[in-house]
Amino acid sequence: MDNIVDSLNKAYEKFVLASAGVLESKESAGGQKALLTDTALENFKEKWELFRVACDQAEEFVESVKQRIGSECLVDEATGLTTTAAGGQAPAAVTGAATSLPPISAVRLEQMSRAVRWLVLELQRGSGVAPGSVHSSSTGFDSRFSEDSTQ
Repeated sequence: MDNIVDSLNKAYEKFVLASAGVLESKESAGGQKALLTDTALENFKEKWELFRVACDQAEEFVESVKQRIGSECLVDEATGLTTTAAGGQAPAAVTGAATSLPPISAVRLEQMSRAVRWLVLELQRGSGVAPGSVHSSSTGFDSRFSEDSTQ
């Protein structure tokens, strides 16, 4: 994370210096178009693009961390591994959620997550799934998961 912050900071500093260079070159040219001004503008454009790339990379990193934290919380919630409050008691909302749903294994949760992602991709492609190819309507379970067939 420090590398991303440092990269963003350096790109910003270079961008600010390039903008100052444009202003200085315009002032020295008396407001008229000159080769020095054109060069400064090209440098400014390059530094602007590099700054945008650094911002995009930082944003991607933040999104990946948010996703990872969300996934970890989902796994903890689904498997019944909840954190306790400072007094040693679980918060009321977590306690209610933990008692109303039986915990599932992390492996099962991952399988279900993959199945959902696969279905989303199929739907996005527009191919859809033929009726009965994934779920058995007579048994009511997903044949791809061995745990369902034992129920």
